[in-house]
Amino acid sequence: MLDNTIYLGVNAPKPHQRIIGKLMMRLGNLFYDEQRIPYEPFPETMIDEDQTSPTPDVLLFDNETHQNKVIIEVCGNTGFKRDFEKVKELVETYGVPEGFVYNYQAKTWHKYALGKGEDFQQPSFSNLLNYDLMDLLK
Repeated sequence: MLDNTIYLGVNAPKPHQRIIGKLMMRLGNLFYDEQRIPYEPFPETMIDEDQTSPTPDVLLFDNETHQNKVIIEVCGNTGFKRDFEKVKELVETYGVPEGFVYNYQAKTWHKYALGKGEDFQQPSFSNLLNYDLMDLLK
């Protein structure tokens, strides 16, 4: 009987996880197999390993300098505002150069860059990767 059991969960519907899976698979291919991007992708990894810290959906890490370079959050329409604020805060607080939010329902990307703010011109283009992240989801 389960009446005394407390279930803890995360808001991770299948479309959300599907996008994370595609991003990880394709970024992993670009990093491990093709060596076309310089940073290793990690799913749900703490942004600061020295203490309890937020875990973006995808984090791209520079193994040579030991720095977080790009973070990506995935959301639907209802979570967009909250996730974009989270990305802005993480970029500013932890000095991450680029942060992205992908809204899988609207099929839109939004970019926030350290010291520059929101990028309305190329919201899916990562300057650090020299790659359009939209191409990962085609």
